[in-house]
Amino acid sequence: MLKKVMLSIEDAAHVMDGAIAEAKKNKWPVAIAIVDDGGHLLQFARLDGTPPASAYIAPEKARTAALGRRETKIYEDMINQGRSAFLSAPLHGMLEGGVPILVDGQVVGAVGVSGVKSTEDAQVAKAGIAALGR
Repeated sequence: MLKKVMLSIEDAAHVMDGAIAEAKKNKWPVAIAIVDDGGHLLQFARLDGTPPASAYIAPEKARTAALGRRETKIYEDMINQGRSAFLSAPLHGMLEGGVPILVDGQVVGAVGVSGVKSTEDAQVAKAGIAALGR
């Protein structure tokens, strides 16, 4: 029997608090989604002034990072380097800004952020994960 570490709702709240703090510190209007390891939404926030499309994109980035077990930037880089066939994959958030949450090398969830430059989205996601203290 295998044992599995899981992201609790309290853990997700800490991640969300850290991500919101980073976004507000930089005055970035973003949507932030936190999902479990299966890509199911646990927390969501759309900060004031965030474009409506970001409310769709952030959860998709989080879902893609959780299911793919890697940062979404990797998918974006593959596509940009000419691997356009990857666009047919059944994933919808293949832009930078989705980051898996790792505990002891195991993916327990992911954070997806959308609303500003993709590198800034990723910065917000990583700040949220750092707030988890792992």
